[in-house]
Amino acid sequence: MDSNVKTSRSEGAVVKGSAPLTERRYAVPFVLITSLFFLWGFARAILDVLNKHFQTSLHISITQSSLVQVTTYLGYFLMAIPAGLLINRVGYKRGVITGLLLYAVGAFLFVPAAWDGSFGGYLAALFVIACGLVFLETAANPYATELGPRQTASSRLNLAQSFNGMGSALAPIVVGGLLFSGSGADVSVPYVVMGVVVLAAALIFSRSQLPEIQREGGEEIEAEGVRHSGWANIRQLLGNRTFLFGLLALLAYEVSEISINSYFINFTTGMGWLTAANASYILGLSLFIFMGGRFVGSWVMRRVAACRVLLWCACGSVLCIGLLLLTAHYNFSFFTFHFSLFLLVANYFFEAIMFPTIFSLALRGLGPLTKSASSLLMMTPVGGCGFLLMALMADASGSLVLPFLIPFVGYIVVLAYATFGLGRGANRD
Repeated sequence: MDSNVKTSRSEGAVVKGSAPLTERRYAVPFVLITSLFFLWGFARAILDVLNKHFQTSLHISITQSSLVQVTTYLGYFLMAIPAGLLINRVGYKRGVITGLLLYAVGAFLFVPAAWDGSFGGYLAALFVIACGLVFLETAANPYATELGPRQTASSRLNLAQSFNGMGSALAPIVVGGLLFSGSGADVSVPYVVMGVVVLAAALIFSRSQLPEIQREGGEEIEAEGVRHSGWANIRQLLGNRTFLFGLLALLAYEVSEISINSYFINFTTGMGWLTAANASYILGLSLFIFMGGRFVGSWVMRRVAACRVLLWCACGSVLCIGLLLLTAHYNFSFFTFHFSLFLLVANYFFEAIMFPTIFSLALRGLGPLTKSASSLLMMTPVGGCGFLLMALMADASGSLVLPFLIPFVGYIVVLAYATFGLGRGANRD
């Protein structure tokens, strides 16, 4: 074991001391890969604005508009394994370029969809974008964990995911401000801009070099073409109970996080707390807090075991959403409104580190199975379809508060995984 790494048996994992976040030889690849996190964060956060925008402009219900999320995250579910198999054959770099090109095509498809004014056309464009995002996330998440010492993998991925949070925070402010301004702005405008930016990113990546990564003990993870049998890897992973628990925990987190984001504007406007424009700004503020949570988490996890930080944060989210279910139900006072809104926003800080931490913990020790494992983990954004369940529950019950039971259960699953990880880590070097 590295002499610079301090081992804490009481915390059940390796705690990082002076291990660097990354290495000089990986600095440029890490910057390039990190830029991708911003791009897909922006694309995914726009969905929360589109959901409310289409309800108004196309005169559809919350349940109908939830097809925005269902279509997008169904794309993740259907394309994750094909993306992983392709990346397993052609390497990270070609996988990234494929994702960027699909992202651009989907963005430009918003132009004919806007001309036609068809909800189906918009959904088709979003599906193509989702297919591109699957390639980006399947390639970038595991690659970021490998660009430096293993001891700081969770910290490194949290740092990269902070820029995902930045993209997520800017999207509702910029696009929400445009679409809810009353100016009648065309929804295709931000997508055309995104398409141009993404094409430029594809050009940069086509001219860049992503290095091979050598590990101790002869283990090698290559950026340009490890060729293991993808299906054989997947069968092996499906027999790994520890990995499957991580997969379940990540799915539970995605159900909670995406559902809350998608429901945020509908909930706060339906409760009479905010206008649509103000709700989109508060959502943007919440996502800036989310981004800050990832920066803080990246720093803390260089000193504290990742599982322990995950446990603390899962407790925070369970507490926030549990209290929200109690307080928002009694929406009778000025204090209740402010406290309930505070709980909803505070949850963004606690949940911030969950995706990158669970992702990196689930990949720990998988070696040549890493790419295949990443493709399975990238099926979990299908949890965004949980917003459909929240919408159906809201429409059926007449309560805007009761649907928060769904993310509440999701955070309990994450809490169970963190507890399991601590216990299992007690036997790990």
